[in-house]
Amino acid sequence: MAKRSLIAKRLGKIESSSAGEVFSAPRRVSSYISLRIGEPDFVPPAHIIRAAKQALDEGRTHYSPSAGIPELSEALVKKAQRDYHLEYDPNGEVLVTVGATEAIFLALMALINEGDEVLLFDPGFVCYEPDILLAGGVPVHVPLLEEDGFGLDADAVMSRITDKSRVIIINSPNNPTGAVFSYDDLLELSKLVIERDLIVISDEVYEKITYDGAKHFSMATFPGMRERTVSVNSFSKTYAMTGFRVGYALGPADLIDPMGRIHQYSVACVDGPSQCAAVAALEGSQDCVEAMVAEFDRRRRFMYKRISEIKGFTCTLPRGAFYVFVNIRKFKASSASFADYLLGKEKLLRFLDPLLESVVRVICVCLMQRLTRKLRKL
Repeated sequence: MAKRSLIAKRLGKIESSSAGEVFSAPRRVSSYISLRIGEPDFVPPAHIIRAAKQALDEGRTHYSPSAGIPELSEALVKKAQRDYHLEYDPNGEVLVTVGATEAIFLALMALINEGDEVLLFDPGFVCYEPDILLAGGVPVHVPLLEEDGFGLDADAVMSRITDKSRVIIINSPNNPTGAVFSYDDLLELSKLVIERDLIVISDEVYEKITYDGAKHFSMATFPGMRERTVSVNSFSKTYAMTGFRVGYALGPADLIDPMGRIHQYSVACVDGPSQCAAVAALEGSQDCVEAMVAEFDRRRRFMYKRISEIKGFTCTLPRGAFYVFVNIRKFKASSASFADYLLGKEKLLRFLDPLLESVVRVICVCLMQRLTRKLRKL
């Protein structure tokens, strides 16, 4: 008798993240410089840490309401009204999740059926496509072109919509390109979404990290879009709270409710102390956010200038998030093989090619500047 597979068929199309392999690879290398997973290298501000400690001291270590503690739900509703003039009901239109990653997964699981097509921009966040496949959907890639500044093109979206199209995922500011979609482009897209009866998952985790006057526009603010948009966000990027794992989704009850049912039977709830820390983040001073963005801006300009000086490398100056998306086309190598060359063969510190040594010097300067600042504070 043939032995049955022990693994569910749904995992047949899912591969381990190549990004994850690169992130974990430095552990196998004795000496390296790591440009790792996208997270701020800052520690959350003191008032956020104090709130988490206070919650622990008060014994808030038990199960919390599945949709989120009332204080956080209400604070999120106030934020939406303050930032975007959007009104949500804290009882039914807010769901607190284990990071924005869970919120995206829940939305896809709750909103698409087997064979439904989901449009996503390429390049884009590494989790989108696997989540679509796990939900039984079909990913449809819409290219973001470097020559257009990685901007949104409604015509490119239109050309890929079919009768099977169900959902479109939007991420602005964008990971990894740093592009910030313009108001006019988003307006055109919103009209197309309504015309073709699509649902939008709007990933807005980098909403506060923009530069040079660029502005983030929430998809739910456009005419007719609130009732068909799930706005996903997180405390990870804005407040450097990646380890707290607090995200959330805002949307109409008929979209949030099915997400909450899956959330309830999978993770149950987000831990209480982390949610208390999130409340403190929203209600406390936002000076910490401005300071962090200012530092990201300084690094952005420095890295862009130095990378642009290296023969063979090109990149577009990002207008949001905290990535520099480098074009290595002239090296005629895939991103995976190029990363393998840097890490596996040369270990990032032993380049024979002076061209690549320049990259290391740029990174070393950044690290030394950071170390110097820390020493001055001692």
